[in-house]
Amino acid sequence: MATTSSARRTRGEREWLGQWNNAVTSYFLLVGATGLLTVIGLVMVLSSSAVTSIADGDSPYRDFLTQAQYALMGVPVMLVATRVPVRWYKRLALPALLVAVALLLLVIFLGEIRNGQQNWLVLGPVSFQPSELAKLALALWLGTVLGRKQALLGSWSHAIMPAVPGAVVVLGLVLAGGDLGTAIVIGLLVAGAFIVAGVPAGLLGLGAVAAAAVGYAFVALQESRDRLDRILATYGADCDASSECYQSLHGLFGLGTGGLWGVGLGASREKWSYLPEAHNDFIYAVIGEELGLLGTLLVLGLFAVLGLATSRIVRRHEDPFVKVTTAAVACWIVGQGLVNIGVVIGLLPVIGVPLPLVSAGGSALITTMGALGMLISFARTEPGASEALAARGSVIRRSLAVLGTATRRRR
Repeated sequence: MATTSSARRTRGEREWLGQWNNAVTSYFLLVGATGLLTVIGLVMVLSSSAVTSIADGDSPYRDFLTQAQYALMGVPVMLVATRVPVRWYKRLALPALLVAVALLLLVIFLGEIRNGQQNWLVLGPVSFQPSELAKLALALWLGTVLGRKQALLGSWSHAIMPAVPGAVVVLGLVLAGGDLGTAIVIGLLVAGAFIVAGVPAGLLGLGAVAAAAVGYAFVALQESRDRLDRILATYGADCDASSECYQSLHGLFGLGTGGLWGVGLGASREKWSYLPEAHNDFIYAVIGEELGLLGTLLVLGLFAVLGLATSRIVRRHEDPFVKVTTAAVACWIVGQGLVNIGVVIGLLPVIGVPLPLVSAGGSALITTMGALGMLISFARTEPGASEALAARGSVIRRSLAVLGTATRRRR
């Protein structure tokens, strides 16, 4: 009798795992996490920006409506990206990288300086950050190059050429505009692509040392010493509101005030011009203040879901291009989210990295939604996924047909 009940319990656990670990799990995890993070971002942008918009003499919905417009622009981009075949992404890789490099060059000569960084390109009524497009283009290009040379990557020469020069060009152009935060995120992207591709560990170690040396020189040799002062203030003993720690401290004040449940949506005190960039880089602090620990854990959990879904694609997909590109995009989006959260909770110095899908920002939101749409397209081509999705669609269509017939009979 005990054996029978144990067998039933084991069978029940396997059935549950079969429902969880089926062919379309990655697809639904990506769709669900992307949608929830985007909705949370819109709500929190409205909450965190209304006060400062009123103080500027504008509508309290100013920043929210702008962000909502960008989200509406990102939805068709994401939907189209979910339907593009994998072979077309491979064909677009090199043209996309060339366009991104050209735009980064334009930024150096014609770019607009904002917050001390020359990373905005203004073309008539349109302004955007080419570095956001460069992330997606570089991920595609690395996936194409490293995927094709999968069997040869044990050799340093094949692992370096042409992947490393391409990555160095993009990183150099981003650093030329003074955007260290974006350069760090691109470094995470490149590292993710190289690790999944199987590049020799010695080359990865050499790359890490070179990146650390460049980062140190970039910080130490800056004339204004702003970055160095932020690092020293974050990890030194003189971190107070009168130093470079002002923003970090007010972010921690917001998180501490929120407690477990939060002070309530819209009731943040720090957003009343105490916390700079409350609707952008430090929106996570407002989430913690208004929604409490549970709200911050929800956002952190959704990024963990994105990481889980992308790791499933890397493990299950058969195309090396998809594996490498997915790893690059995952390290970009999830890594950037963790860097932003690390800054807000005081583990890292302020480096100006927004929270993907949540912080205000048009070019970042649209590009991120497009990248996640591409990953959803990859999830649709996992082994057995297309057949499972087609079967679910046919069930839904049959159910709607039955409902329509029943409705007509009642009439």
